[in-house]
Amino acid sequence: MLEWSTDEELFALMRTELSTCPVSDVMEQLGFLHPMLPPEIRPVRSDLVLVGRAMPVQDEPPVPYGVPVRFDAKPFGLLFESIDALRPNEVYIASGGPIHAARFGEFLSMRALALGAAGAVINGSIRDAGRVLELGLPVFAQGTYAYGLQRRHNVVDYRCSIRIGEVRVRPGDLIFGDGDGVCVIPHEAEREIIPKAVAKNRLERSVREEILAGRSLADAYAKYAVM
Repeated sequence: MLEWSTDEELFALMRTELSTCPVSDVMEQLGFLHPMLPPEIRPVRSDLVLVGRAMPVQDEPPVPYGVPVRFDAKPFGLLFESIDALRPNEVYIASGGPIHAARFGEFLSMRALALGAAGAVINGSIRDAGRVLELGLPVFAQGTYAYGLQRRHNVVDYRCSIRIGEVRVRPGDLIFGDGDGVCVIPHEAEREIIPKAVAKNRLERSVREEILAGRSLADAYAKYAVM
């Protein structure tokens, strides 16, 4: 059975041995009905891989008050505090507020990198996409859009439980993203899920080799029962 003593060992194992496909398959087999975040959440570049611990962030639209156009007295709410709260190997994962507003960009990426963050997952848009890519921080989002944050959303809480689509994300859950999407692995189940996913991935390598050697898909499936 696969074992690891530290997150660094676990993350290295996942990068070497896994993709989100076998992880998602195994989670569904184990009864997790929604292992993946919504398919609209994609890497800003298809070859990016993200592995880390969730640091969830809750956004909400600003609350208007007064006339004619006044909003919450503190611009962006707890946005800056939420970024500064990041710890090494954590994933800034945010939801809530309007989807089209860009709630992550160059400056936030710079600060996240300086703090050792693993990356970011935004249930919405980002901006400064070219600069974010140059910085090298793995970022997943619904797209890119120039509209900024102010008057469109505020961070109201962080290091809290959030919901993205049908998936509950809690502090410390394992976040795994690649070109096929983002998987959320509950912390308490990762020692059951990861070894089974690695075993499935190794079986898939055998299937791949047999197909390359000329075996039919039906025969390969009959032999290995994976696809």
